[in-house]
Amino acid sequence: AYVAGCLRAEGIDVFTSADDTSFGILQENGDTLVSHNVIGVIPGYDRNLNEHVIVIGARLDNLGVRKVSIDGKETEIVFPGANGNASGLAVLLQLARKLQTNKVLLKRSVVIAAFGASLRDNAGSWYFLNRSFPFTDKIDAMINLDMLGTGSRGFYAYTASNADMDNIINSLAGTLQPVHPRIVTLEPVRSDHRSFYAKGIPSVFFTSGMYPEYNSRADLPSVLDYEDMDRECEYIYNFTVALAGGEAPSFDGAGASARKDPGTVPYYDCDTPPSFLGSRDPRHFLAKWVYVYMKYPEYAVENGIQGKVLVDFVIDEKGKVRDVSVRKGVHPSLDDEAVRVISASPDWKPGKVDGKKVRSSMSLYVEFRLKKKQ
Repeated sequence: AYVAGCLRAEGIDVFTSADDTSFGILQENGDTLVSHNVIGVIPGYDRNLNEHVIVIGARLDNLGVRKVSIDGKETEIVFPGANGNASGLAVLLQLARKLQTNKVLLKRSVVIAAFGASLRDNAGSWYFLNRSFPFTDKIDAMINLDMLGTGSRGFYAYTASNADMDNIINSLAGTLQPVHPRIVTLEPVRSDHRSFYAKGIPSVFFTSGMYPEYNSRADLPSVLDYEDMDRECEYIYNFTVALAGGEAPSFDGAGASARKDPGTVPYYDCDTPPSFLGSRDPRHFLAKWVYVYMKYPEYAVENGIQGKVLVDFVIDEKGKVRDVSVRKGVHPSLDDEAVRVISASPDWKPGKVDGKKVRSSMSLYVEFRLKKKQ
């Protein structure tokens, strides 16, 4: 109820149906343990992408269960612990607030998920994927938050060596961030990202790792560094915006940029490449359209942000520019402007293969460069 209230207070729609949020786990003794998920949604603004979803999840349960012997009889007791400081959940709520405030930057919709019974073999996330959420085919990626703010242990990203997720992290490494995660190949701890892996959904697990008090009977407030949590939250926010606006990552690790529509011909493989205003040279398109109508974002100017945005797009059989996406971004403000100006392009003369008009793909760098005042 507390978590749902926090989300509603920010204007985030929260699922209320018991079928969506409540589930039971049959115990060995025949009793049923009832648990809950809290699910909120922030709609994306892009009409072509807002039906696709990024899920951001954290553990809702902060209680441990341990078998002990009492009067010679083995029984289960529940105690604060097993990461009972709720650090992942705290970052999730702060992240939800930031995303809701800046939802104009989100092309895809974002689902905020607090998963119950995570310590019971990730039961909450399993129930979400297999019983309550009917659009799992629309989930493009998952971000898992668990054990954050233990700064002395570092800040890590586990992607199961997914090339597309790694590329986003590496692209952000070239930008100004409050902290950068280290990509690790060894899974820090079992958590809800595993349920998404089982469904073939690309996932990234952000954590600062284990700490000495983990699984103790009482987590101490001294475990957490709140300034570290704030920095990690800011980074994860920037990662989310980049993920929600870019091309959907691939689960098989082949790389999103390697997956092309088999009916689309690369620009330079056309017998007659597409042409813009009479020229087949892509630099002509940049000079005569992109740099003429591009507007340098005010936020980027004020903060000195510059760089080259790599944009993929398709020129269809009628010469229309379609499927514009950022393959390698710099900052959301620059990425969005590059997509906007290319999407607004006038018609091209389509490419041809064997005398027939075809869909053709192209990739261009759009450069944003600031000039120093004299």
